[in-house]
Amino acid sequence: MRVVIVGAGGFIGRHVAGRLRAAGMEVIAAGRSPERLSRLLPGVETIACDLLRDDARKWEARLRGVDALVNCAGILSRGADYAGVHTRGAIALFDGAYAAGVRRVVQISSLGADDTAVTRYHLSKRTADEHLAMLGGDGTRMGWAIVRPSLVLGRGGASMALFSALAALPIVPRIANGNWQVQPIHVDDLSGVVLRLLEAGRPLALKVDAVGPEPMTTDALTTALRQWLGLREAPRVSIPRPLLRLAARLGIGPATPESLVMLERGNTASVEPLVAATGARSLGVEQALALHPAQTTDLMAARLWPIAALLRWLLAVVWLAGGVVSLGFAPAQAIAHWLGKLGLPSALGPLALWSGSLADIAIGLGLIAGVRGAALAGIALMLAYSAILTVIAPELWADPFGPLVKNLAVLGLSLAVNALEVRRD
Repeated sequence: MRVVIVGAGGFIGRHVAGRLRAAGMEVIAAGRSPERLSRLLPGVETIACDLLRDDARKWEARLRGVDALVNCAGILSRGADYAGVHTRGAIALFDGAYAAGVRRVVQISSLGADDTAVTRYHLSKRTADEHLAMLGGDGTRMGWAIVRPSLVLGRGGASMALFSALAALPIVPRIANGNWQVQPIHVDDLSGVVLRLLEAGRPLALKVDAVGPEPMTTDALTTALRQWLGLREAPRVSIPRPLLRLAARLGIGPATPESLVMLERGNTASVEPLVAATGARSLGVEQALALHPAQTTDLMAARLWPIAALLRWLLAVVWLAGGVVSLGFAPAQAIAHWLGKLGLPSALGPLALWSGSLADIAIGLGLIAGVRGAALAGIALMLAYSAILTVIAPELWADPFGPLVKNLAVLGLSLAVNALEVRRD
């Protein structure tokens, strides 16, 4: 079977691609950067696409000769164009698949994208889901399945990263009263559901919720993950709902106002329709985690995740302070003293001061803006400063306040910030 996976570079998409390839299917990964997809999925054929721009005719041309389509594309972030990606883009994709004669389409939607939907995220998914159901009808010409997962757990997933980070803290935050209900499914089970739907011999026309065997509270989820990480029990502190909502509105932390609403409303469903549709029962959280024992790197990632952004901001403050203080707050006599040590002509002193200060400020602003390579640029500039000061004032290495020795700490912080840069071009 020749299968196109849209959103193949994402967390769910990569796992679905791996499961389908292991089953002997020919997978074609579709995304905005085929070169990036080739690195993420070695040996997989790739094609370029853009759900925000591609119309049905472009999709029809791409999907000629394809047996099945899986749409794993999804976004959940502040300022996301839900209507563009989830609705207009998905509808154009489904129309193109229908025109191209694709025999089966699986849409990865979201639990809650139904008649109870209230968030823009869920509403955008539901609109595309309804279009696919109308287009496919009884599934005779084009079989279709809309899979609506709850929280999806697994290494590399946003939900796993968030709840593992909470579980790994010395004092575990309790979301509101800790009783909000979730029903996680492991990504292995979800990708298995997709495989079974593609292999089903009967005409396919269904909507099904993909959930774990039973609901659990957010407290129970963080407890399970803390045990998985091999950590002892820890005290908990409740984060009141008003504070959670305020943080989400201000953009503090990973939660968005919409994701908070989705979590507060509950994320549960009956598992029996899934069993009836696929013949497979998903594993509970503890069972699924037991199949993937936590390693030291999992604990390290959980503890670094919440402070990754903080480290970048702290490094930015160091560089901004260096530039701003040199220009506006340092005593003129001290500036003149150090410029004199450089042996520069008096006319070049102010130029050197402004050039160095503006370079410091530029690196600080680059770190705040998330410019890739800003930390490395800072390392190069810091090494240059250290080399110059070593030549003109080697006694600074023995200074009790350690003005040069502290550069080693800045070097370590810079290397950490650069290492935590996870984007792949």
